[in-house]
Amino acid sequence: MAKIVKPLHVGISVAHMEEALAWYSRNLGFHLVKDDGYVAPLEARICFVERDGFQIELFEYKRPKPLPEERRMPNSDLQTIGTKHVAFQVDDMAEMKRRLLENGTEIAHETRMGTEHVLFIRDCSGVLIELIQMSS
Repeated sequence: MAKIVKPLHVGISVAHMEEALAWYSRNLGFHLVKDDGYVAPLEARICFVERDGFQIELFEYKRPKPLPEERRMPNSDLQTIGTKHVAFQVDDMAEMKRRLLENGTEIAHETRMGTEHVLFIRDCSGVLIELIQMSS
């Protein structure tokens, strides 16, 4: 029987590739592993960044469509059908939040869900990313 072996990547469209590459490196520790350059059939530049074996495929289109306003906040975004966000577990939310704010990262939403500390941030294109510190 065929089976899924492992998750490979998540795809995110960004407004400006160079800015996104720097943002994902500086804020989340991802590094560039592959630059496909301009891919004519898609009319987009594609790059892969990786951290701890997980990759994000970044797309930069010549004429990107803007992120709809309802996709900028977690609770309203969840009401829109489709993929919502990528989530990462962190070991020290206070330190992570401090570093993100120092880097000018926009905080979209912060809450506690039970004993978990949850922080939604926006990347340099406004895309939501969830950070979770699990209870110990």
